[in-house]
Amino acid sequence: MPFDFGALRRSPDVEGPGLEASDAADRLILDEAAALIDAAAPGELVVVDDTYGALALAAADAGARGIRAHQDLVTGERALAGNAARLGLADAVASVPLAPELFAGARLVLLRLPRSLDRLDEVAGLVAAHAHTEVVVVGGGRIKHMSHAMNEVLGRRFARLDVSHARQKSRVLIAREPRGAASATAADADWPRRAHHGELSLTVVAHGGVFAGTGVDIGTRFLLAQLADAVPDAATAVDLACGSGVVASWLARARPGVRVTATDRSAAAAASARLTAEANGVADRVHVTRADGLEELADASERLIVLNPPFHSDAAISTGIAAHLFADAARVLAPGGELWCVWNSHLRYRPLLERVVGSTRQIARNAKFTVTASRRAA
Repeated sequence: MPFDFGALRRSPDVEGPGLEASDAADRLILDEAAALIDAAAPGELVVVDDTYGALALAAADAGARGIRAHQDLVTGERALAGNAARLGLADAVASVPLAPELFAGARLVLLRLPRSLDRLDEVAGLVAAHAHTEVVVVGGGRIKHMSHAMNEVLGRRFARLDVSHARQKSRVLIAREPRGAASATAADADWPRRAHHGELSLTVVAHGGVFAGTGVDIGTRFLLAQLADAVPDAATAVDLACGSGVVASWLARARPGVRVTATDRSAAAAASARLTAEANGVADRVHVTRADGLEELADASERLIVLNPPFHSDAAISTGIAAHLFADAARVLAPGGELWCVWNSHLRYRPLLERVVGSTRQIARNAKFTVTASRRAA
């Protein structure tokens, strides 16, 4: 009986139409890899960046066991666990961090191709360096999100690359013959990367796929410039959606007495933020957590939250992420506490901030960005 993709959900707690958690690219990957999945012994199959669990659970339904899975977003990891439990497949799949242990001995890797070439390079490097010498990588995605540069990235790590026919606006790349010792050396040397920014007296460390990499994006630079002039007085602070941890480490450096919580739903971002804090000598005062927003913080517990909200959901511009983070900030802010936020001016977040958080004043504005401070009512 074919696997019921319609039974999957994006959230383990929500049922209903419009929440299907798979697409044509998932189906094409599984079809191209069907014979390899059937041949995989327990523990030989790894699944990476499987958005909500379609790849891992369809393989498990086909009989694969000992599947190791890694998803960057904690929300995706939870959806996989929830879907696995609902389908009675929880024992077939285990979530594992992105590290050499994820790929040790793997003969088959199923991969949703990431939009970030750096992310693809880091994953491909780990596979080539640590999987079985006969490993096959079957990576696919929507054609509109793919590029010829992906072939080049995989070609640096693998000697053979095949391309599937297109189907339903999706395509699959199949990589074989890892380049061995040379690739292993390159993988260990390439990631994570670091860069020092003398003008900020800050070193940034980043894994592949983290927003802005080892750079400091211009929105964050604009926000830091305002905080440098008027950082609110608080014993603790929160860097919400922290990315590589630039704001968290900068705050800890600028205010030697402050303790900062840095949080991001991305595993790569959380790992990068920890390394950035270590590189700047503030790891003892920057606590990094991988979480969905501020779910681990108590109501009315913080006086300062700093946020550069993401405004892309995959390829689409979306204000829904920011709205979720604003609401979370409003919950966690103590009476009189402030959310300092930088945002692309064309998104016009101020009315939303006024409604969700509280009285909002403009701190600064340039041709592209606006910095605001929103105060929670006392």
